[in-house]
Amino acid sequence: MTEALHREIEIAAPQATVFAFLTDPEKIMRWIGVSATVEPHPGGIYLVSLNDKYTARGQFTEVIPIHRLAYSFGWEGNDSVPPGSSLIEIDLVEKGSGTLVRFTHAGLPNEQERADHEKGWNHYLHRLSIAAAGGDPGPDVETIS
Repeated sequence: MTEALHREIEIAAPQATVFAFLTDPEKIMRWIGVSATVEPHPGGIYLVSLNDKYTARGQFTEVIPIHRLAYSFGWEGNDSVPPGSSLIEIDLVEKGSGTLVRFTHAGLPNEQERADHEKGWNHYLHRLSIAAAGGDPGPDVETIS
């Protein structure tokens, strides 16, 4: 049985700004990773290196500018969650002057992977909320185990 995690956060920024922080490599690196290559169109690559040890790879399956992104996801060199083995879906909903982010990571192989990914996504979605709102989340000191 596969596991999924769901998260909602509010970001004090318009949908277009949040979307840019999810699809523009320079903006992505402000909140997650040391390098990013993304081609935000169906079939385009999603490649983000968190550090020298962890690189996430997948492929965009759905892109609706400023409203929705979906892409396969997994880790290079990881047998439990290999590249493309899980699915991330992100919906951006206008809420007042900000954006409600509905985040789902589905297809994780077990409860332990779900819990591990939830910890990581909680950390990085918090950093996204700071960066997209115009703040500086500071250096990323999260230790990925």
